[in-house]
Amino acid sequence: MTRKPTHPGSVFLEDVMKPLGLTITDAAKMLGISRKTLSEFVNEKAALSPEMALRISKATNTSAESWLNMQTKLTLWKASQHIPTNVIPFPLPDVMEG
Repeated sequence: MTRKPTHPGSVFLEDVMKPLGLTITDAAKMLGISRKTLSEFVNEKAALSPEMALRISKATNTSAESWLNMQTKLTLWKASQHIPTNVIPFPLPDVMEG
């Protein structure tokens, strides 16, 4: 995976909030969260939590899993930018024996 995956907050902002003409304040109220929490999420300063995924899925009639998958892909991409060099692979048993 070479291209950085899109943050789910950016997707929520561009594909949900903007087309519906929702402000951060309005969307936060509808999601039952603080304006600050939503602002940090859509501005990519906070990761998507499972609770937020459930709130968004309920509000948008989408699956929480689809939102969490976006976050997982981004989190793994970020981690892959700093793969540790001090890991020694476990010896694998020879499955061909016996």
